[in-house]
Amino acid sequence: MATFISVPLKKSSEVDLVKPLSKFVTATYPAGEEQGEYVRAVEELNKLRKNALGRPLDKHESSLEILLRYYDQLCAVEPKFPFSENQLCLTFTWKDAFDKGSLFGGSVKLALASLGYEKTCVLFNAAALASQIASEQNLDNDEGLKAAAKYYQLASGAFGHIKDTVLSALNREPTMDISPETVGTLSLIMLAQAQEVFFLKATSDKMKDAVIAKLANQAADFYGDAFKQCQYKDNLPKEVLPVLAAKHCIMQANAELHQSVLAKQKKRFGEEIARLQHAAELVKTVASRYDEYVSVKDLSDKINRALTAAKKDNDFIYHDRVPEVKDLEHIGKAALVKATTITPPLSQKFTDLFEKMVPMAVQQSMSIYNQRKAETVNRLVGSMREATNLCNGVLASLNLPAALEDLSGDSIPQSIAEKARSIVQQGGLQSIEQLIKDLPELLTRNREILDESLKMLDDEETTDNELRTKFNQRWNRTPSGDLYKPLRAEGANFRNILDKAVQADQVVRDRYSAHCDMITLLCKPEDELNAAIPSANPTKTLQGSEVVNVLRSQLAQLDEMKKERETLEGEIKSVTFDMSTAFLTALAQDGAINEEQLSLSQLDQLYGSYNQRVQATLRTQEELLGQVQTSHQEFSSLKQSNTEANQREEVLKKLASAHDSYVEISSNLREGTKFYNDLTEILLKFQNKCSDIVFARKTERDELLKELQQSIAREPSAPSFNVPAYQSNPAAGPTPAPRTVFPQQPQQPQQAQQQPVAKPQPPARPPPPSFNPQAAATTPTNTPPTGPPANNPPPVVPPNQAQGPPYPTYQGYPGYFQMPMGYNPYAYGQYNMPNMPYMPYQATPGQGGYPGAPPAGQPYPGYPQQPPQQQPYYPQQ
Repeated sequence: MATFISVPLKKSSEVDLVKPLSKFVTATYPAGEEQGEYVRAVEELNKLRKNALGRPLDKHESSLEILLRYYDQLCAVEPKFPFSENQLCLTFTWKDAFDKGSLFGGSVKLALASLGYEKTCVLFNAAALASQIASEQNLDNDEGLKAAAKYYQLASGAFGHIKDTVLSALNREPTMDISPETVGTLSLIMLAQAQEVFFLKATSDKMKDAVIAKLANQAADFYGDAFKQCQYKDNLPKEVLPVLAAKHCIMQANAELHQSVLAKQKKRFGEEIARLQHAAELVKTVASRYDEYVSVKDLSDKINRALTAAKKDNDFIYHDRVPEVKDLEHIGKAALVKATTITPPLSQKFTDLFEKMVPMAVQQSMSIYNQRKAETVNRLVGSMREATNLCNGVLASLNLPAALEDLSGDSIPQSIAEKARSIVQQGGLQSIEQLIKDLPELLTRNREILDESLKMLDDEETTDNELRTKFNQRWNRTPSGDLYKPLRAEGANFRNILDKAVQADQVVRDRYSAHCDMITLLCKPEDELNAAIPSANPTKTLQGSEVVNVLRSQLAQLDEMKKERETLEGEIKSVTFDMSTAFLTALAQDGAINEEQLSLSQLDQLYGSYNQRVQATLRTQEELLGQVQTSHQEFSSLKQSNTEANQREEVLKKLASAHDSYVEISSNLREGTKFYNDLTEILLKFQNKCSDIVFARKTERDELLKELQQSIAREPSAPSFNVPAYQSNPAAGPTPAPRTVFPQQPQQPQQAQQQPVAKPQPPARPPPPSFNPQAAATTPTNTPPTGPPANNPPPVVPPNQAQGPPYPTYQGYPGYFQMPMGYNPYAYGQYNMPNMPYMPYQATPGQGGYPGAPPAGQPYPGYPQQPPQQQPYYPQQ
């Protein structure tokens, strides 16, 4: 009786996890010990998959442990890598567990770029292997019973978990074996079998009949529910349904049997007989309908013995009325089984290979946090630099501090000389011109990388659209246009960045062109620079004046403020804080990360004081510049004003402004060069991402094309057609074979012949010959009326070549062998033609007629004799 259902494992195609995951690790994490550790973990994960899926697994707990460990690792690694079709694309291919395939096409399989799909299929295999291990247990001892119940409940929980998660994990229609309906039924079957194991355990422990009856009734209920779920569906093998029906009846019969014992104890002898009769009927049903699946001989004998004894006692002693089955009290139920909850880790020896790697949610939050931090730093530093440039511009327009140093009127002011030496030390014009020359090359390289990346997407999308147009609904994968939207948005963002960079480059070039002459002058030797500056009358009378001292004091305060800003800028840039701990804590507590709230709160704590200091320097500069402008007006009014002095002052202003422009242009060009180089690395990663997804899509496309070709090969090559009535009539006999299989006959005199009426359109076959009554009434004089008996039809002239589908075969006469088509040259079918005279054979042109029928028991003349053991014989007429 103990027939248990086990589930076959799904088969998976090999997948290389090392290359894509290692590429992601090297692109995401800096080179070092951490990166090397993650690469080694990727290799271990690949080995773990091969052990779990790349070889046949024994029906043993150690094999199940390997599967569960791989499943746990998938659950642990899922949040740490961006597995998706448009990011880290890994395509997993699995075959349907219940589909055996066909001659011309493989079994049904599905390929998806989804880690959720891989997890679902691995968990299915774990449940299937658990069911196989449970079915292999020895149920004659307690250890085997306990193990079987444990594994059946694990299988039930795993199948139930797949039922609840498969649609959200796949986002498309799954194969039949992992569809919610199928796994839901399997979960019920496993639960029913676990309940049956508990029934067997209670029986072997000789527990009270009331308890055993409830356990059996609950098992019958589980089997009945499973039977109802798959009764009108074709999602499970055909052997499952009769086993479920038989198990339902058997467990119900057991419940009635043990309940009858309870009725006997309570001296309800009529109820005892009614229950035993019901149990006997149930067992009889199983024996008559499902005997090839389940044996109930022992149970049937046990019930019949009890029924015979009960009837005998009741007839002779008790004379209790036997009630109807419908009037019997319902047997109670006791469910001792529960589907195991699937909560990773399921493996007893699981250790996360990527324990130190933070989840992708934390990585993404860290990336956004770093962006916010960079924006905060750039805003603070940018405001200080902008204020410093404004200050330098104002001082240059006032010719300060050169005007205070140029009181002699005929020598180079010290500040101008220092600025000239500074420009020469920084490389002068050659440095700037080389940087300007390099920018277009860097820009072109970045544009080429971006264009090539987008072209890969365009080409693949064009191919996908063409195939979608060709195959219509069969091309059932995600459209490339939808899949590439994030990548195209990213590419458009990069193009926008490059366009803005080109505009910024042009602004720098224009500024360089405006100050090129003065920068060239500053790069010349000191004597040439002095000669190029116009001389003016000395103003030594202002050397010790109070206004000069005030201006120098104010300029010194501005210089001090600039130095403080440089120090402050360094402090702002050096601020560090590890937000990953805060994000991990939030993820563990709440299951999600409110990045914006956490980041803004932390940045305010880190940079709040620095922001106040920056604002203070801006206010100080504004006050000092106002004082400098007031003092400069007073200083200018005291100076002797003439044309030469004005020309000299104008030249000195331009030289000071040229120095400031040189410093800013050099800084801008170096930042631009760094920007383009950094962007090149980012675009190369973008290109790799595009290349990876295009390669994955091509692989998926080839796989889908292969499946479509197989499905097309399995389809009929022509539409269905109606078989003529004379072919479907068994009395009509078989149709003659084509002429090509007839033996060649010696030429005979031509006789009148009957031409068959052939249908014009292949693949229809020629109809049977039509008969002319007038021709049939007259017998030709040149041919003796000899031939087959009148109830045999004349042979039909075959067409020149075989047409249409293969010829149908017909059941032979009982007790006789059927003549092979290629050997028998005669038409041996029989047409019923009442009231019609016998019509002898009429030969076709160029073919001799057939001889008459020989005497009974003799072979036909003109044919070689076959060996006796191979000689077929014919129906006796």
